[in-house]
Amino acid sequence: MKPMSVVLKQAVIRRRGTQILGPIDMTLGEAGFSIVIGPNGAGKTSLLKVLHGVERLSSGTVTWSVPDEDARQSQAYVFQKPIMLRRSVRQNLAFPLHLLKVPKAEIAERVQDWSGRIGLHAALDRPATRLSGGEQQKLALARALIRNPQVLFLDEPCANLDGRSTREIETLLLASYHAGTRIIMTTHDLGQARRLASDVVFLLNGHVREQASAQAFFAAQQSDEARAFLNGDIIE
Repeated sequence: MKPMSVVLKQAVIRRRGTQILGPIDMTLGEAGFSIVIGPNGAGKTSLLKVLHGVERLSSGTVTWSVPDEDARQSQAYVFQKPIMLRRSVRQNLAFPLHLLKVPKAEIAERVQDWSGRIGLHAALDRPATRLSGGEQQKLALARALIRNPQVLFLDEPCANLDGRSTREIETLLLASYHAGTRIIMTTHDLGQARRLASDVVFLLNGHVREQASAQAFFAAQQSDEARAFLNGDIIE
């Protein structure tokens, strides 16, 4: 499938009469490692869910450059708190491939490959729910990537991890990005944003306040709020 871009036009989410996101007008291109930052409650998770199609807009549109069904089939989403199937590590890795009706021999090969990449080859038959938090997050990431998605959404994937696990996750993400996966990710960690981002989206109160290349954004912010946020100040 050809690379995909996405355009949001006047995208709005309202809940119980309160507008929590938008209106947003934004384009995300076919390639890149986009990092979405902003204070708690800025709308980062809602924006990811809108892009992935699991959050319904109250008004406005989200338009991918390919048909919606093709776009959904080519995407994967990793939550902040990893969701484990109550099955073995092997079965967790194999599950998305079974849904795609991948041949059994290829499933076995991919499972072996990805279990090695995340350091869980020796734990293939261990219940996934008994893994450590870092191991579960690596498994959730591998389960998303094993199906070779074109676009990967990640919601604060390292929020609760130690330095070693964070480094391992970032290594996996960068390898996937350099292999051609389009990544759109939220993070509260500005150091991580600087390490990973090709471009940055700064959200505040449900609005996109800035969108720029990572180099341009970190060199010179265009708004007082973005400067304050990078300085660690409290913004409202």
